[in-house]
Order: sequence, then structure tokens, then C-alpha cells
Amino acid sequence: MIIVLKPHTSEEDKKKLLERIESLGLKPMISQGVERTIIGVIGEEDVLRVQPLEAFPGVEKVIPVLAPYKLVSREFRPENTVINIKGTEIGGNRISLMAGPCAIESRESFMAIAQAVKKCGVNILRGGAFKPRTSPYSFQGMGEDGLKIMHDVGGELGMITVTEVMDPRDIELIQKYVDVLQIGARNMQNFNLLKEVGKTSKPVILKRGMMSTIKEFLMSAEYILNEGNFQVILCERGIRTFETYTRNTLDINAVPAIKQLSHLPVIVDPSHATGRWGLVEPASLASVAAGADGLLIEVHTHPEEAVSDGPQSLTPKNFFRLVGRVQSIAAAVGRKV
Repeated sequence: MIIVLKPHTSEEDKKKLLERIESLGLKPMISQGVERTIIGVIGEEDVLRVQPLEAFPGVEKVIPVLAPYKLVSREFRPENTVINIKGTEIGGNRISLMAGPCAIESRESFMAIAQAVKKCGVNILRGGAFKPRTSPYSFQGMGEDGLKIMHDVGGELGMITVTEVMDPRDIELIQKYVDVLQIGARNMQNFNLLKEVGKTSKPVILKRGMMSTIKEFLMSAEYILNEGNFQVILCERGIRTFETYTRNTLDINAVPAIKQLSHLPVIVDPSHATGRWGLVEPASLASVAAGADGLLIEVHTHPEEAVSDGPQSLTPKNFFRLVGRVQSIAAAVGRKV
């Protein structure tokens, strides 16, 4: 349920209302908009239906939220959420580019890739230190050594860093080294992990599960917001269908659909969506045209030598070309890169 307050409601009236909500065993979540303050109330809705909350001073109206996801919904926050990470905004008019290798392999290779993408105007650097692999015999990542490399390279180049967290036990370690936590597709419904990242102050990129519906995707995001962390970036990265030519099937419909349903920023990972480097550029252009707020792209100076995901990684030369074409599409839809 959503409570919309009148403009210029006093702090005293707001305090009394919050105290009443909490006395009912419910959880209030405040969203401060440009013109209105909205309070999302989480808990048993039957309790709310018999409470005359409309009678409280300062309350303009009380609206039931029909969607099962409350805090994520457009009803809770009509305007877009814009997440500011060290001065870089995600969810505003500018399209955010995030790039780097699938896995951190060495300081030398990671630095070379970071320098290459930075020359293309990218200031958000991605790289995996812990890798969820289908086979237990595949490269699992460098762990803390990889995190240290990411921290050093990111700091030296002045770039924001993003890496995946797979285990709640690793959160304390990882957040010491990086700026943004990523939840991978395989962990989208790892609810204990979602709750724990929700307790942190770090922005979170949440990837859609490969067999998850949009509703399930948004419900997973709700777990994070319900713990108090509203800095969530949703990432469409393709879903599993009967098609075998591509790694996954990019659900381009999900981008505008989610933006209609939710206030959270939406980015696209065209690398995992297609699995083929030659398809990454057209998938990126389509994503921006559909309204994506950013792109998460795998880049490697020597894809043929990459320890993971080489076939879908762009060379710096191809990435540079992609950036130029993305700028053209962005301009056509009234946005910037």
C-alpha cells in the first residue's frame, strides 16, 4: 500500500504517521519525490485496510499496490530512480557504458583492457574475481588476488569498479575492494544473498535469471529494496529458449516493459545475451533504441587467449566502433553517451 502525503506536510505529522504504521507491525519505506513524499507500507495488507490512515493530518490519499512487488513498482515511485556512483549517474539521460573482461587473469592484461576501454570514454570497469562456471574444472577466478588487482587498476585509472558476488560470506571481503556488487543470473533467486547485499550501502547490478519471468525478476529486486538498499540496477542478459545458435535469446521486450513497471534503471548485457562477438554491436544498438539506460560489455585485448567467454568478447578496436554507433542511436532517441 502507498500513502501519498500532501505538499508541505510537517515533520511532526509525518512522524506520527510513521509511528502509527510501525505500531501495527508494518514497515514504512519513504520515497522523497520532487513534488510529493510517498510512504510505501510493507506487511499484511488486511491490517491496513481497516486502518483509517486517510484521516491522519498530511495524508492526501492511500493507494493499494496491486503488483506483488511494492517498492520496485512505478506506483511507489513514479519518477525514474537515478543512481549516482562517484559522480556518474545511471538511469538519467546519459547512457552508461560498462566494459572489461569476463575474468581478471593478471594485472598486466587487466590494466591493458582497462586502459583501452577508458580511451573509448568508459569509466565503469567490469571484471570477475569469482566466476560461477558450469563445470567445476573450469577457471573459477583469482579470488581476493583478483579483487586487489581490480582495486589497484581502478584506483590508478580513476574508474568505477564492478564485480560479481556469489556467496553471502564473501560480501564483506568484496565490498572492501569494489564500488558496485553484481548478482549473476544463476543467483537471481538466491534470496539469502539478495538480503545480504540489500543490507550494504553498495549499488547492486541484478541480472535476470536465464529462465526467469519479468515478474520473478522484479520480485528478486524487491528482496534487495526491502532490506533498505534502493541502489539497484536491473540487467537484462538474455533468457534460455529453444534457440541454439546464440548463447541466450535477448529479450528486448523486457527493456521497455520493465521501465513501464518499475522505476529502477535497466541496462543490457549483450555479450551474454548473444554469446557471439559479431552480434554484440547490433544487440547493443537495439537495446539503446528500446530505452536501456546502459550496456555491460565484455572486452578483451586478446579474446582468443581469454580464459573464459572469449567468443563473445570484443577487441578494443571493435568496441571503439560500437561506442561510436551507440552514440548515434543515443542521439536519435534524445540521449547521450
